[in-house]
Amino acid sequence: MSISRKYGRTYHYPFSPGTSSDDRINSDYWNDLSKIKTIIHTEKLDGENNCLSKYGVFARSHAAPTVSPWTAFLRQRWDLMKNDLGDYELFGENLYAIHSIEYPNIESHYFVFGVRENDKWLSWEETKFIASAFDLPTVPVLMECSELSEKSLFEKDLLELIKRSGTFGSVDVQSKKPCSMEGVVTRNIDEYEVEEFQKNVFKYVRKGHVKTDEHWTRNWKRAPLKFEKNVDTN
Repeated sequence: MSISRKYGRTYHYPFSPGTSSDDRINSDYWNDLSKIKTIIHTEKLDGENNCLSKYGVFARSHAAPTVSPWTAFLRQRWDLMKNDLGDYELFGENLYAIHSIEYPNIESHYFVFGVRENDKWLSWEETKFIASAFDLPTVPVLMECSELSEKSLFEKDLLELIKRSGTFGSVDVQSKKPCSMEGVVTRNIDEYEVEEFQKNVFKYVRKGHVKTDEHWTRNWKRAPLKFEKNVDTN
C-alpha cells in the first residue's frame, strides 16, 4: 500500500507525436480547455518526477521513499525542510542525472511544477509562493493564455513553442548537438481538485525524444550546474 497518492498520469494532446504504447491521450482536450479561464504552458524538463512530502522523497511510486543515488542531494535537502512541509507535497523535475537531454545552463537540479495539499492541486501563484518559501525554483513558464476561442490557433501556437530550444539550453546526449525542448505541459493556472487532474493538465512531447533505455541507471552521469562550468581552475 502506498504511503501517499502518486502523481497522476498526464494525458497527451492527440497531436502529440511523442507517445508510447502505455501513454494516454485526451481526445476531448478542447472541451476541457474551454472550461478553464486561464492556462499556462510550462517547459517539460527531461528528468525524474520526484515528490517531497513529510513522509520522504518519492519517485513515481509512493509505496516507499526512493533511495536512488541521484536523489541523495534531494534527500539531504528534504531533511532540512521536512518539519515544515505539513500537508504540502511538492512535485518537481529532478535533473541531477542526465537523461536524453543535457541542460548546460541550469543553476539548480530540482524544479517544482506542482504542489498538492490533501485533495487539491494549488494554483500556480500558490505553487510559486510555496516553492520560493523553501528556496526552490519552479519550471519555466513559456506562455499564458486566457479565454481560448479558436482550436486551430491554439494548436498552432503550441507547435511553435515546441520548436524552441530549452530555457536552459538543450543538448541531445547522443549527437551532442543543440536540440529543441522535450515538450510542453499545460495546466490550469487556478487550483483544482485532485480527481479532476486529467481535465486540467495536458502535455505535448516531441517525436523521438527518448534516447536512453531501461539500463541508463547503470552508467548515469551527474548534470553539472552552470556555475560549476565557469569555475576558473588555473
